[in-house]
Amino acid sequence: MYPTLLSFGPITIYSYGVLLAAAYLIGLKLALVRSARQGFDPNKVMDLGILIIVSALVGAKLMLFFVDFEYFSQSAERLLSLVRAGGVFYGGLLLAVPVAWWYLRRHRMPIWTACDAFAPGIALGHAIGRLGCLMAGCCYGKPTDMPWGIVFTNTFAATNVGTPLDVHLHPTQLYESFAELGILLMLLGMERRSQGFPGRTFWLYVLLYGASRFVTEFYRGDPRGMVFDAISTSQFVSVLIVPLSIVMLVYLARFSFTDQRKSHA
Repeated sequence: MYPTLLSFGPITIYSYGVLLAAAYLIGLKLALVRSARQGFDPNKVMDLGILIIVSALVGAKLMLFFVDFEYFSQSAERLLSLVRAGGVFYGGLLLAVPVAWWYLRRHRMPIWTACDAFAPGIALGHAIGRLGCLMAGCCYGKPTDMPWGIVFTNTFAATNVGTPLDVHLHPTQLYESFAELGILLMLLGMERRSQGFPGRTFWLYVLLYGASRFVTEFYRGDPRGMVFDAISTSQFVSVLIVPLSIVMLVYLARFSFTDQRKSHA
């Protein structure tokens, strides 16, 4: 599409970077608004948000490196290309969660309530970030005859991330962006209909995203690593976290119900 927004001599502004920054800022803003309603210290929430952003960036690039180790280990130039690469979302999530857990424990903040406050912001930020993928041409789909297939023609995208040109492809970036927006609406709708229990919004997000990502991966056409030569790395992670999220939802619901019964006894 349009991987480069503007160029000023040696300075180039890339669409992916702009939308990624917007994704983090807008997602963090939503988390700050939701956290304020829960009575959290805004300074601690801001520090937590920045810590999550940094760890998510590092985790995403680390997972990309290991998933495509053969490519990045061939030369120093390819290794340095990780700096401008977006990374793998699951890698960012898997590192950001334990880092956030450590921060919340250290500052004695209610873990599940804080996670619930951040979850919709993650969904919103991810939806925006995938638009950056669309603009850059990364995370592209397989060839398709469907009428909504998209065609990339920018040679920079082909050189930078290997995007196939002049071929109708599944718009997998939009599939995931729309899925994230749907998840966002579901999370907010569930909260408005019922109070629920601490941790419900976060683990429901993990469940819904894991399921949607597993399906979307079938339409992806970019190289992203395989597990057992059967499923992609992201599908493998989905297979692990979807059952985990179900277990956690059941456990936290029962724990909350038991705690309520004790308080009324």
